[in-house]
Amino acid sequence: MLPILTALIGAVLGALAARRRRGSGFDMAQWAAVWAIIGGLLGLIALIILARL
Repeated sequence: MLPILTALIGAVLGALAARRRRGSGFDMAQWAAVWAIIGGLLGLIALIILARL
């Protein structure tokens, strides 16, 4: 559940970052996808660490 949540948060933050820089719709989609991947990976790492404790 954690990786999905962090991926969604990353996508929202990425889209907002692209919008703040006055990007087009394609820019917002690309930034959202990249930030979602990063957020999902960070959430996955956090989940693995929490499961190992």
